[in-house]
Amino acid sequence: MAAGKPMSTRVQDAWAALDDLSDPEIPVVSLRELGILRDVRETGDEMEVVITPTYSGCPAMGQIEDDVRSALQAKGISARIITQLAPAWTTDWMTEAGKEKLRAYGIAPPHRTPAATNVVHFMARRSVPVSADAVVCPRCGSANTVESSYFGSTACKALYKCLDCQEPFDYFKPY
Repeated sequence: MAAGKPMSTRVQDAWAALDDLSDPEIPVVSLRELGILRDVRETGDEMEVVITPTYSGCPAMGQIEDDVRSALQAKGISARIITQLAPAWTTDWMTEAGKEKLRAYGIAPPHRTPAATNVVHFMARRSVPVSADAVVCPRCGSANTVESSYFGSTACKALYKCLDCQEPFDYFKPY
């Protein structure tokens, strides 16, 4: 949609139908809050909904497509679902409300990614000192945490443990 161009009623209705659609793996946060739901647009008589996976191999994408299609059909809206891989999804697309919902649910939200970084990291850096980038425990608020496993309950999360309250928790990795 062109900048400054008013949103049509059909596009507004589609956004409204999708607004509260939750992520199948994290039901407390919406697809829009996660930044997965990228665009709703009209192309002539057809509606298009653009989604971007958190990871190109995200196993939830089929379910997300089905959920988007069902939510729209329930409102009488027919649309083509487009999975867009470029630009790649980034945790910077998450809303602050979505990050707070993750924290309240027990998942440490991601740190903001450096704006100029377009580097792919294949391994976690182990030499990063504890700093403002420390992963804070979503349960007790302590920064005295350690990474237990780079891969958590899903590929987009890492498993951490709080050394103060001794609770394990997921950390949504920044990308």
